This record gives sequence, C-alpha cells and structure tokens, in this order.
Amino acid sequence: MQVDPWLIGAIALAAGGYATYLLALTRNLVEPNRTSWLIWAAATGVEAGTYAAVNPDAPQAIVFALSTVACVVVTAAMWRRSRWRAPDPLEIACLVACLGAITLWVFFRQAFWAHMLVVAAVPVSFWPTWASVREDAGRERTPAWGLWTLGDFATLVVATRAAPIGLEEHGYVFVELVCHASVWLMIGLGSILPRRRAAAFAVRDTHLGRAVFAAEPFAEGQAITRFSGRRVGAGRVRWPLEGADDRFVQVAPDAYLGPSGRIDDLINHSCDPNAGLRFTPAGVLLVAIRPIQPGEEIAWDYSTTVGEAGWRMACRCGSAKCRGVVEGFTSLPEDRRRWFEEQGLVAPYLQERAAQAA
Repeated sequence: MQVDPWLIGAIALAAGGYATYLLALTRNLVEPNRTSWLIWAAATGVEAGTYAAVNPDAPQAIVFALSTVACVVVTAAMWRRSRWRAPDPLEIACLVACLGAITLWVFFRQAFWAHMLVVAAVPVSFWPTWASVREDAGRERTPAWGLWTLGDFATLVVATRAAPIGLEEHGYVFVELVCHASVWLMIGLGSILPRRRAAAFAVRDTHLGRAVFAAEPFAEGQAITRFSGRRVGAGRVRWPLEGADDRFVQVAPDAYLGPSGRIDDLINHSCDPNAGLRFTPAGVLLVAIRPIQPGEEIAWDYSTTVGEAGWRMACRCGSAKCRGVVEGFTSLPEDRRRWFEEQGLVAPYLQERAAQAA
C-alpha cells in the first residue's frame, strides 16, 4: 500500500501545530480566545463525522479526526486555567449550529447539509480570534498558525488528488485554510506594522523615577490600557519586588504577570489612586475609577492584587492618604477593601479567599 506523502505531511503539520500551541499555552506565551476554542472543539468533532459520512474512505478524514482530539485537549487545558463565565451570544449561536448539524446528520440522515452547516460556522467561530489579534498580535504569536496553514494546504492537495473538486470534498478544507492563513497573516502584519494611535500617555521623571501621565482625558470607568505581560510562575519571580524587579503583578497564589516592556510597566502605586485593575475575559485592564485629566499621573493601588504574606513596600506616593508602607490586600481597612471589591478592582483569587473566609 502506497502512502501519500502529502497526507503524512498534513498529519505531521497539524500535530506539530497543536503540540506547539499547547506548549505555548502551558508556558503562558499565548492568550487564546476561549470563545473560538470552545466552538472549534465542538465543531471539529461534528465536522470529522460528517466529512467521513459525505466522503467515505477519504484519506484526509484522518487529519480531521486528529484535529478533533487535539482541539478537545487544548480547550480542556485552556478552560482549566480560566474562570467559568456564561456563554456569550456568539458561542451560543455557533454551538446551536453544531447541535443542528448533529440533528440533521443523526435523525434526518442529511450528512451533506449537516456538513455544510458546520462549514458555515467555522468563519464565524474565528471572529473573536481575529478581533483579539487585531487588538494585540502578541496574544497569538506562535508558529502554530503557520503550521496549521501549511497543514491545511497539504490536506487540500490530498483532497484534490483523491477526488474532483467539489463543495463537499473541498469546502471545509478551503475555509480552514483561509481562516488559519488570515490569523497567520494578521500576526505577521501586527509584528511589522503596529497599530498607530494618538499618544494617550506621557512618560515623565518624578521623585519616584519614571511615571505615566495622561495625555488625554479618561472618563470614570474607561479602560486606560491593558496589562500585557506574560504570565509566569511564582518561582520565576525574584524577591523582594523592588527597583527594576518591581514589574510583576500577582494574579493568582502562584502566578504573576511579568514585565511587558510597555507602558503598563511604568504605572506607579498610589494610596489614593485614580485607576484600578479589572480582571476581564479580555485580559487585565487598567480602568479609571474617577475622571482623569490631561497632565495627571495615572496610578493604582498595588495592594489590590497582592496576597503574599509579609510583602511590604515603602510608599512615597505623596498623597494625603499615603499609608507610608504598602502591604497585602488584607492590610487595607475593611471599608476600603469592600469598596475595591464592589468596584471589581480586586484580583479574583483574593476575592475567592475573602469569600471562603466569610
């Protein structure tokens, strides 16, 4: 039996892509979009089955079966690392499409239309990832997208060599190729052509060193910037956190956001802050907690993320409410802790600790 080298290449590239992505995920080098991966995990299983039903004995079905298993593994790893939230309308719509495809296939024996329904859902499922990469290409900067694109091309060659070009044989493969290639292209363009916007900040020297000042007004509740450092384990953080090492933000009992090399590294602490960190599905956002005028220094209270016992930092913020020494979240007065919690400006793991202690 002669083995098609294109098929071997497609399998190797697909497997390599998933292995590379899973490695990047475990090392916190990517910020995958949960919506897209949840849909892909559901859709690939349906697609693998309907494709095999529409195209019996098609060799490329092996690639789709492999992708099904890999998608489920990556999605499970991702969801273990994130907090539960209710599905959004896009997730629900695409999952309903997958359930509809299963219904058409199993109960009405309409494998072709079930297959086409999933094909139509694929580009919709990529929309959250496209939006995420457009905002910050670094969230998905991994060779996996290139490997998947090349794997899709090899799969398309296998499908073309095995059967005449047709919608049922080539539709899904072509759509996957275009979607993967588009993300790969966006990552590349995002690296060499960063998005430009009017300067919202100014960096100046102060008595504390470099500090970030508003160059435009920010309304209360407005997102100022996103903290974009890589997530690192506690073992990689050098103690004490001071000087150049004071660039880590604790996000879990054993995890921190490391330095990003961007503006968020320079935002100082204040005991009377005008901003705070809000943990959202889109990332860790710095939001204004009152109106901020141009020329005003932007600062947040470091205590709202710190749960390390014994952590202390001398404070010279200069505000009338300066505490002199900044410590962990539990060191704040009860009314102040409650206010931060009500505003959603406390690291989730600290909120969970407080709920367990109550």
